[in-house]
Amino acid sequence: MTTQTSTLSLRFFSASLNRILPNAQAIYLAIILIVTFVLIYSLSDLLMPVFASIVFAYLLEGLVGKVINLGLSRIVSVYLVFSCFMTCLGFLLFYLMPIVSQQAVELIQNIPVIINRTQTLVMRLPELYPKLISENKIQQMTFAIQQELLTYGQNVLSLSAASVVGIVSAMIYLFLVPMMVFFFLKDKKLLIDWFLQFMPKQRHLTVRVWEEVDIQIGNYVRGKFSEVLILWFVSFITFTSMDLNYAMLLAVLMGIQVIIPYIGATLITFPVLGVAYFQWGLSGDQFMYLVIAYSIIQALDGVVLVPVLFSEAVNLHAVAIIVAILFFGGVWGFWGVFFAIPLATVVKAVLTAWPRLGDTDTEIYSA
Repeated sequence: MTTQTSTLSLRFFSASLNRILPNAQAIYLAIILIVTFVLIYSLSDLLMPVFASIVFAYLLEGLVGKVINLGLSRIVSVYLVFSCFMTCLGFLLFYLMPIVSQQAVELIQNIPVIINRTQTLVMRLPELYPKLISENKIQQMTFAIQQELLTYGQNVLSLSAASVVGIVSAMIYLFLVPMMVFFFLKDKKLLIDWFLQFMPKQRHLTVRVWEEVDIQIGNYVRGKFSEVLILWFVSFITFTSMDLNYAMLLAVLMGIQVIIPYIGATLITFPVLGVAYFQWGLSGDQFMYLVIAYSIIQALDGVVLVPVLFSEAVNLHAVAIIVAILFFGGVWGFWGVFFAIPLATVVKAVLTAWPRLGDTDTEIYSA
């Protein structure tokens, strides 16, 4: 009886395994995915400059291909695209970042004034709504908020003690990343050939998955960078024309918010409308004009930019996107949040292309 039970269990396990890994190529793909995930997860802190360089090189490769289509050689195209990349990097570091940093410092310095004005407004709530809220509860809430802000300020000061280490790390990144990006672009074929020698010869399934993922991730990453730049530029022009305080800082936040779908647009609403409220109040027309302009920008992003830039991207359900953001953001932080949708696309592509028993392609993949 025991032998018969063991035999049935073994058959059930074998059948289940065959459904998951029906052929050798599925096994190879599973091994590649597991090893890649383990390496990235365990070495992300140590090799982050390498991973960042691969991301930038992958982003610029599309531009290199377009320049090659114009009739230029690859080496000339690489030098041209890389020069544009370094120019944009210099603009970011030496023009944009100082302005954003200065406006962020000014905003932080004005936080006590904002808190006092907020406290004055909040203390009027018991007079307006005595049945809903009491003055004692308002004082407790105010004290709790002040304590949280004090703790946050102490944490910021403690982090500033490690600023020297951060500066050294930033200098290393600024030297290594551009250099590696250049060599990844210049020696692309050489590096790919070196990498393929470690791959199994039977890799048709892996190639099929990679071709689909390559198209989707390429479209998504380039589209996302274009969306960030467009929203930043339009927001900066709008905020500057309306003479809104901290225009560059808020415009940068407007661009960055698209990295986190659904959540980012909600979070950026509070600082934009908050700055406008404390600058103009509700009595004048400028606040209402700002609300209308902000709503139009967000609407154009959702109705025009997203369909145009991501028309070829894989459609993912909103729940799948949120789950991907929570999972990959918890694993890899900022980069996990940024690449949450491409990584979810990888998972979907693998599940779609994965061979199953009875599929006509199974025999091809096992060949």
